[in-house]
This record gives sequence, structure tokens and C-alpha cells, in this order.
Amino acid sequence: MSLWLTLIVVGVILLILGVATNIGSFLVWLGVIVLVVSLIMTFVSRGRTRV
Repeated sequence: MSLWLTLIVVGVILLILGVATNIGSFLVWLGVIVLVVSLIMTFVSRGRTRV
């Protein structure tokens, strides 16, 4: 399972359960950030291989 997906799933579960909501929201945002960075790195590496 991808790191970003794991972070988002754990964060959402914590938010739904109401346990450590600050940590849950932090994990969700961290997962989104990791997802965005990995997408950017994927597009950058694809652009380099084409050239």
C-alpha cells in the first residue's frame, strides 16, 4: 500500500473515531502532501525521459 494512502486512511479513521483529532487531521494533510509531491516527481521524471 502506498505511503500517502496509508496516512490518509489512518488519519480518516482517527477523525471518525474522534481519537486524537489533531493527529488525525495532521496525518490526512501529510498524506495529501506526500501524494502531491509524488505526483510532481512522477511528472518531472517522465518529462526528463522524453527529452
